[in-house]
Amino acid sequence: MELDDLKLEWQSLQARLARQEALNLHLLREGRMERLRRGLRPLAWGQGLSLAFGLGLAVLSASFWSAHLHEPHLLATGLLMHLYGLATILFSARTLVLLNRLDYTQPVLVIQQRLSRLRRFYVLGGLWLGLPWFVLWVPCLEMAFVALFGVDLFIHAPSVLLWLLISGFAGWVPVLGLLLWSRTRPALARKLETFAAGANLNRAQAQLDDLAHFDQD
Repeated sequence: MELDDLKLEWQSLQARLARQEALNLHLLREGRMERLRRGLRPLAWGQGLSLAFGLGLAVLSASFWSAHLHEPHLLATGLLMHLYGLATILFSARTLVLLNRLDYTQPVLVIQQRLSRLRRFYVLGGLWLGLPWFVLWVPCLEMAFVALFGVDLFIHAPSVLLWLLISGFAGWVPVLGLLLWSRTRPALARKLETFAAGANLNRAQAQLDDLAHFDQD
């Protein structure tokens, strides 16, 4: 066989190997992206349930306060829970939009940036919705007792409501203290952020980081 023929064979073999390697990398990436997509489905389902909860709360609260327009404390209770329901709807809808913007055909760096944006919103939004609930469950209880049993705890058991509210505000103390302390403790802040992000987002972040390292190699 001539030298030129050997060169052509060698070049052809190299081209086939390069195509095979590219195909293998593509299949590997597709498999990992599919696992990433499946791993985030529980988050989407959870936000769907949260959206339904917020919608139900907003509708029930609107029905409640509109039926008690001449009772200031019940009107305020209903309006407060109505606003919380709307906030829950907005948070869940925004989270679902950010999830939907994750285009798994994009470069890994782009997906990482979008996931990071989703993660930040989810953590901060969860904090802003979670902290008020330390106290807001009390007016929710008041609304439920009036609607279901016709018993106004504000009239018949004000001391109970007051004690529950004080307990709720007291629950803020360690949480807010921990958050303030974490501002000067980067390691603690990272742990709190990881905890607040939840298993699904943490797993997705780790999978993308591994894929990014693999692409660099």
